Amino acid sequence: MPSDKQEFTFKYIFTHDYNPVYVNGAHGGVTPRGELAINFYQERQPLPNSITHELNPNGTIGTEVAVQPDDLTRSLVRFVSSGVVLNQQTAREIYYWLGEKIREMESMEQAKTTLQPGKTPGSKEFSH
Repeated sequence: MPSDKQEFTFKYIFTHDYNPVYVNGAHGGVTPRGELAINFYQERQPLPNSITHELNPNGTIGTEVAVQPDDLTRSLVRFVSSGVVLNQQTAREIYYWLGEKIREMESMEQAKTTLQPGKTPGSKEFSH
């Protein structure tokens, strides 16, 4: 029996080495050759190299007594996962492309807000 539901199928094709990474920042600048170097990083809390605990008399883990490195609570890690080097023309093209994609994202967010019942554009709370 045929279904009245409309369906759409996405087909994904990946190269064997496809591996996207999440980034939440970038650092870089203009190189001596006049190109733009951008290094992408993910910023996060550091992980300890080791943590030492006391052992309770009954053999269970007790109070934490030491952490290495010592500055663990006073530092952040910027893990640099990848980088790119662009000439000026390519940098301009990506700048334009990013602007277009940002406008597209903003339009989508505006449409979502407009289509949600009981919600007014720009508000974050539902009305009753």
